[in-house]
Amino acid sequence: MANVVVIGTQWGDEGKGKVVDLYAENADVIARFQGGNNAGHTIVVKGEQTILHLIPSGILHDNKICIIGNGVVVDPQVLLQELDRLNSRNLLPGNTKLFLSERAHIIMPYHRRLDIARESHHVGKKIGTTGRGIGPAYEDKVARVGIRVCDLLDEQSFLEKLKSNVKEKNFYLVRGFQEEPVDEKVIYDEYMAYADRMRPYAADTSLIIEKEIRRGKKVLFEGAQGSHLDVDHGTFPFVTSSNTVAGNACSGTGIGPAAIDAVVGICKAYTTRVGEGPFVTELKDE
Repeated sequence: MANVVVIGTQWGDEGKGKVVDLYAENADVIARFQGGNNAGHTIVVKGEQTILHLIPSGILHDNKICIIGNGVVVDPQVLLQELDRLNSRNLLPGNTKLFLSERAHIIMPYHRRLDIARESHHVGKKIGTTGRGIGPAYEDKVARVGIRVCDLLDEQSFLEKLKSNVKEKNFYLVRGFQEEPVDEKVIYDEYMAYADRMRPYAADTSLIIEKEIRRGKKVLFEGAQGSHLDVDHGTFPFVTSSNTVAGNACSGTGIGPAAIDAVVGICKAYTTRVGEGPFVTELKDE
């Protein structure tokens, strides 16, 4: 097996999780490169169905390195709940390692609040957001005001960025949407607790992947959603907030394009779409 990127070629739900799980048996490193917990990959282990929203599907295989790359936006609560759920079911192999990019951006409570407020106040047709704060988190990343994993692990840096963001976001929530403000102290206490648990997983993941490639190891890059939901190449504005096409495997993990040997696009025999947006082959009869 070479270094392979697996993406969806429709609107998601093509069955990528099953294919990634199959390929993961022969891969050494499995890396998520974009998206957040707005999509899930369903796999079956020991006859039990398991749904993963953030953690790469290879986590359930022995002797693997699993990466959550810098292109992913991470909700700490969801990440830790997934880990707890897998541990409680004894599904985590002891020799498989999970690393979280210190450059990955963090989803904050005000991201979720803004996501829901915008959708409820939207004039005209709604975008169909999941309300999990993915879009606002990517907005902060592009605006260069986002909070990254490395910031969360530095208490002083986190506090400074949190103060600035809460002030701005509360202005939008209160003045723009007539919503209740978020509480800086509550967020600070909650996320400091997350930081203690996330610290062992944080790393410069691009260096880890590069090192493994130079050792001749095989890397599987795991995409989320589908190409028709790509923020640039999809059915805009009814798209997700990240690039879902294969090219983003490089920028979302910090690996050069020469390292990619193959791209596998997953499609299904009949097309479905969740949420809003055009769907030209839709059957509207009962």
